[in-house]
Amino acid sequence: MKLAELAKVLEAEIVVEGNPEKEITGGYAGDFLSFVMSRAPEGCVWFTVMSNVNVAAVAYMADVGAIVLCDGIKPEPPLTERCVKENINLLTTELDTYGAACRLALYENQL
Repeated sequence: MKLAELAKVLEAEIVVEGNPEKEITGGYAGDFLSFVMSRAPEGCVWFTVMSNVNVAAVAYMADVGAIVLCDGIKPEPPLTERCVKENINLLTTELDTYGAACRLALYENQL
């Protein structure tokens, strides 16, 4: 799945189109940064409510496919700037973390 398809599935706004052609596979939900670094699968969608600049560093190190800020959370400007600099896809959705992850899982299971 590519970025535009992900945004459609999650009814999400694309904040940073860092690498729109990157293949996005699976998902990981979590806000404990060390867990994300060590457990998030490469290329996954990372669902979080954290919006500080550290999120971009973790996403870069874990090589996630996209960051999705849930619950209508908007990114802090340093996060947006770092995502632009590092070519990291960043989205925001009104769905809560559980709802966003479930919607992605349901969509993937239909494919």
